[in-house]
Amino acid sequence: MKSSPGARSWIAAGVRHELLTRALPALRHDMSAPVSVMRMGLLMLKRQVAAPTIDAEACQERVALIDSQIAELVAAVRSLRDWELATGDDGISRPALVRQCTSLMRTAFDLQNIRLDVDEALVADGDGDPRWPSGAALRYLLLGAMGFLQDSVPNVATIRIAPDGGYGIQLSAVAGVTDEADAMAAHRAPRKLAIDVIALQSLADDLGYALSADRGSVRFDLAAA
Repeated sequence: MKSSPGARSWIAAGVRHELLTRALPALRHDMSAPVSVMRMGLLMLKRQVAAPTIDAEACQERVALIDSQIAELVAAVRSLRDWELATGDDGISRPALVRQCTSLMRTAFDLQNIRLDVDEALVADGDGDPRWPSGAALRYLLLGAMGFLQDSVPNVATIRIAPDGGYGIQLSAVAGVTDEADAMAAHRAPRKLAIDVIALQSLADDLGYALSADRGSVRFDLAAA
């Protein structure tokens, strides 16, 4: 039985939800870190106010610290809007897209001994790097490609991210040296919500981008199909 357009959209929505769930620990950290600093700042401010003599300069420094952390927290909360496909944005450059996605997933990948190897051309924005519209869609697409290689390549040790032409991104997976323990891990039962090639292609189709994938590599264009 062929799936209806509505069913395919639900599949893509499920993939986006899974990707957001995987990125959530990094997003949560970005929001909780300023709160921890503010709590410490308030504690120090209370002690200074309760002291026999009040150091006005020190109090001002604590207030300035708390104010800066509030600004960071507000920015982190507002950044959640960036995940909404219906929200308009100013676009994103290819290097900025790679930086955002690798920063979101680097800790999770490190815990699985997966190294992210980013080509130098994608490390910093250059004068000629264009901005591409639909930053939220591109973020989901790159995270989906990373998750696909993470889930589908046995014993993956490195995921390389490199530019492909003037407006494409190429990802490739490199397997590590396999010992007995690694071999057991590589043949473990797949996760229930593993991102396979069907899930990844459904995501790309729903977002409107051309994508090609096999078990060891993914390529997509930042220009909508």
